[in-house]
Amino acid sequence: MKVLVDTNILLDVALERTEFFADSDSVVGWRQENPGSCLIAWHTVSNVYYVLKRAQDDNAARGFVETALEIFEVSQTGTAAAKQALLLDVNDFEDALQIAAALAGGADVIVTRDEPDYTASPLPVRSPGRFLASVMP
Repeated sequence: MKVLVDTNILLDVALERTEFFADSDSVVGWRQENPGSCLIAWHTVSNVYYVLKRAQDDNAARGFVETALEIFEVSQTGTAAAKQALLLDVNDFEDALQIAAALAGGADVIVTRDEPDYTASPLPVRSPGRFLASVMP
């Protein structure tokens, strides 16, 4: 199974967001037990860096991004995927880019906390808790 992990999951872990940390961290842990199973979108890298630099500092942001790039593959996207995102019937363009990255990377599912924003996704979308319930014995 190949999974695209949304930006908010990484930020939950990096910022240790109390309400979301446990499930989001478990998704990252699942990935570490399943090498090659998880993707992130190209723009997730810059979004995570930007938020962490503002919340913490440049060194912390770069360190987290470096670790994330050791754990996750970046979906191979380009002009065609960006154009595809424009055509998706999704209100938030950033979410449309996530979907396009998932499709380009051959993902089977998208893991995000924003399930309602992905109702038009051609791929299944799961919250971290629902995803973990589906893959854990």
